[in-house]
Amino acid sequence: MMIHLPEGSWWDWDVVEWNAGRLCLGAGHDLSYAHHLELVLTDPVWVSCPAAFQDPVFRDPAPDEVRLLADQLGETPPVVLAFDADAGGARPAACLIAAGRLDILQGAVYRYWRELAAGERLAPGVRPPSA
Repeated sequence: MMIHLPEGSWWDWDVVEWNAGRLCLGAGHDLSYAHHLELVLTDPVWVSCPAAFQDPVFRDPAPDEVRLLADQLGETPPVVLAFDADAGGARPAACLIAAGRLDILQGAVYRYWRELAAGERLAPGVRPPSA
């Protein structure tokens, strides 16, 4: 499954949520403050990717990757997401995720938020989350 991301700076990626029913990958140009894109995978059944990575190149899954999933899971899941990404190693990491559904959401999501200390200011363009 080849995906097409909306226009934007989606260099920095992180697993922001992962439980039995949902895997959420967050992306932005700098995840220190917020992420502005989420790939939300519902009912993940196979996840092979690092917790943090940069500059992914999404691609169609290779036939052997689809065969591996079918052999291991008994069927090919509705969503098979394949990409190669910089995970800090000598070569890009080959990543494979299988799930029941994929939703692509865009908009500012603040992962880390704290009250500012005396004299601290927000970086230009950063707004606190609405209550």
